[in-house]
Amino acid sequence: MSELGPIEPRRREGDESFHNADRVLDFDVLSFWKWSSSDLVSNATRGVLAEYLVTQALGVAEDSVREEWAAYDLKTPDGTRIEIKSAAYIQSWHQDRLSQIVFRVPKTRAWDKDTNRQSEDTQRQADVYVFALLAHTDQKTLDPLDLSQWEFFVVPTISLDTGNEASTRSHCGRCED
Repeated sequence: MSELGPIEPRRREGDESFHNADRVLDFDVLSFWKWSSSDLVSNATRGVLAEYLVTQALGVAEDSVREEWAAYDLKTPDGTRIEIKSAAYIQSWHQDRLSQIVFRVPKTRAWDKDTNRQSEDTQRQADVYVFALLAHTDQKTLDPLDLSQWEFFVVPTISLDTGNEASTRSHCGRCED
């Protein structure tokens, strides 16, 4: 068997129909997205939404496709590697109180999709971290689509690597190794 390289995703429009061989079925990619991604408050979907909001703010979302297993979340045209972390006071599940906000940014071993190997070095993979906080605290009016309910904090990786947590904490809640 020959080696299989990575599959480059293509950007979908949403109107692509599912099919069974040549028979077109009566549901499409948009219906899948509605089914799988409508809970914008859930941890996993909120994280992807935060990534999307940052790519929109940076103007790099137009023709790109999110890479699920990349070592960092996005790269700007100038080569800056960005990792986006999200948190929220209100979760999808039952809560007795608001969640404590903690952003974890451990050093990791990067995975390379072209070789399917992890690096030997453990480090933070991005140049910059964006901490995206869905800061709204009223469950009845929570709306992740309302950007006024979000707060974004940009922290250079060097601040995390040099242990300057005090300056980071004052800007983004709590950032931990």
